[in-house]
Amino acid sequence: MQAPAPKRAVRAAFDKAADNYDAVASVQRAACDRLLQLAVRSAHQSGHRFGHQPARILDAGCGTGYALAGLHQQFPAADLVALDFAPAMLRRHPPGLAHPLCADLEHLPLAAASVDAIWSSYALQWCAPGRAFPELARCLRPGGQLWIATLGPGTLHELRDAFRQVDDAEHVLPFQPPEAIAAAVEAAGLSVLASERATLQAWAPDLRQLLADIKTLGAHNTGAARRKPLGKSAWARLQAAYEQHRSANGLPASYDTFWLIAEKCP
Repeated sequence: MQAPAPKRAVRAAFDKAADNYDAVASVQRAACDRLLQLAVRSAHQSGHRFGHQPARILDAGCGTGYALAGLHQQFPAADLVALDFAPAMLRRHPPGLAHPLCADLEHLPLAAASVDAIWSSYALQWCAPGRAFPELARCLRPGGQLWIATLGPGTLHELRDAFRQVDDAEHVLPFQPPEAIAAAVEAAGLSVLASERATLQAWAPDLRQLLADIKTLGAHNTGAARRKPLGKSAWARLQAAYEQHRSANGLPASYDTFWLIAEKCP
C-alpha cells in the first residue's frame, strides 16, 4: 500500500486551511450529507436488531465540524466526541455540540470498546489503513458501527493528467482503491454492511482559482519533495492540458468518493 503523506505536513496544511476551509468545501459537505443518510439508515436497522441507538459517537477527523449538527439532529441522545489532528480545525467548531479532542487517528486516546459508532468523512485517506482501522475497531463496542467516506484513486485525475504534460513527478497522492479499504476494514475485524462509490465534482472558472481552492482545502500536500514554481512555459502547458476538461460549469476537480458502513462483530 502507498504510504500516506507525512503527518507533520498534513497537520500544518489543515491548520493553515482552517479559516477559509468552509468557503470552498462544497464537495466535502456533499460527501458528509450522503454519509449521514447511509449512517442513519444503518443505525436504524441495527437499532431494531440490538434494541438501542448509539449512545456515544466519535467524529474521527472532524475538520471544522460540519457533520456535528447533522449527527446531533439525528442522534440527539448521543454524546458526541469531535477528534481532529489539526488544532485550528477544532477551534472552528460550533460551541456545545461535541467534546473536542486533538489526537491522531492512528493512535486514539480512547478506551477499548468505548464508543457505539465512529464517523469519519474525508480523513482516513491521510492515514495508513493498517494502523487506522485496527485503532477504530479497538474503540468500537461489539455491535458498534463504522461510517466512513474516503477518497479513491480517481481523485483529482484531471490535475494528474495535466501535470503529465509538464514533468514526470507525482503531483497527486495515489489514494487507496475501494477494494484495499474494504480489505483493511475486514482485516481489522469489522464486517462490511454496505458501500457506495461516486464521483463528486467542484468547479472553478480557471486553473489558478482551482489550484487555490485545492490548497485552501489542505489537500495540496502530497508528501513529495518540495518543488520550484513552474516556469511560464510549463504553466502554459499545464493550463492547456487542463483546458481539455472544461465544460459549461468551468474546470472540474473530481473527487472519487467511497462510502462504507461496517460493523464490529457482537
